[in-house]
Amino acid sequence: MSHLGGSFGILCVYWTTKNYDMTKISELIQQIESIAPLCYQESYDNAGLIVGQADQEIKAVLCSLDTIEATIDEAIGLGANLIVSHHPIIFGGLSKINGANYVERTVIKAIKNDIAIYAAHTNLDNVLHQGVNQKIGQKLGLEAMEILQPMAIAQEHIGAGILGILPTPMDEKAFLDLLKNRMQAKCIRHTELLGKPIRKVAICGGSGQFLLPTAIKNKADVFVSADFKYHQFFDADGHILIADIGHFESEQYTIELLFDIISTNFSNFATHYTKIDTNPVKYY
Repeated sequence: MSHLGGSFGILCVYWTTKNYDMTKISELIQQIESIAPLCYQESYDNAGLIVGQADQEIKAVLCSLDTIEATIDEAIGLGANLIVSHHPIIFGGLSKINGANYVERTVIKAIKNDIAIYAAHTNLDNVLHQGVNQKIGQKLGLEAMEILQPMAIAQEHIGAGILGILPTPMDEKAFLDLLKNRMQAKCIRHTELLGKPIRKVAICGGSGQFLLPTAIKNKADVFVSADFKYHQFFDADGHILIADIGHFESEQYTIELLFDIISTNFSNFATHYTKIDTNPVKYY
């Protein structure tokens, strides 16, 4: 048996090194939740590990805004066994999983291919540092960013939306041009121009209509968000300029945010930025 000892010893060292270098999903989750703890998510939300097991070892990660069937196919092609997205694929309860709709089909395909799905949603919305809204503010060049509506837990950097200041006041049309360009928006739905410069900017990625009164109270010149309904535009009431850039457009840089968090902290597996445009809204 002595003639096998050397080879067996080398093999053992090799596998020990490989196992030591592997990262478990739980470790990646711990990193994300050190920035955006799940306790900061809204009561209606479903952030966290949605599909898969926390002790699963990571081969590669795919970052996306949404997880749909095409995203699972992309992960399969990349050899990624974990998708980290902003929007949870399961938002309401599932009473059956038989492929009757895109949610069920996505979950089935993920399970069949041993692909885990993790979502950092409103918990990532509600933090200032390395959060969704700070990322938008950075794209627009805002300074002195702070939370627009702090959570009841009264922590300084936790809550909904942000307020920021432009380094130099801008004409309204010039600001809308900047916004459209920086956020790659196909169009901007906005209220009547007020004929005054833009300096203080309120932002909420995604559906932020609920923050309009707070933006007005804080004397913001413009509120950048998405998903405003017709009658909600009247609520600006001459106090503020509403700029609705679209849900996907307002949150698309969350993919970049997630990619940076993961790739900066983990180097022993590949982190991929999705190439799939998951925006369900098309413009003609």
